[in-house]
Amino acid sequence: MSYVVEVKQSARKANGAVGRLVNREGSRRTFPDRRAAEAWANGLSEGSRPVWIRAAHPTDRSDVDGYLVSRRRQALALDGAYDKRRRRLRDTTPPSDTLGQYR
Repeated sequence: MSYVVEVKQSARKANGAVGRLVNREGSRRTFPDRRAAEAWANGLSEGSRPVWIRAAHPTDRSDVDGYLVSRRRQALALDGAYDKRRRRLRDTTPPSDTLGQYR
């Protein structure tokens, strides 16, 4: 019995090793069982963004048993954040006295 895994786009974008692997070998891999597929995913995750095996839904009509997936997260740095509170916290200039001009 074999366990067929398809690499999803989220894993390719989040993990460079996965993207290179798909370019060389295609987006499907066959393993003897799920445990072997999970070991492969753990190896790809070392030193990079994590990827993991997610079982295909029982009503999934594709011929795969699982998917290699990842979660893309936004950078935690404040640079480029569109959040007024964060911009206000970063801003070192004192607020202008806008009401003072009407006295």
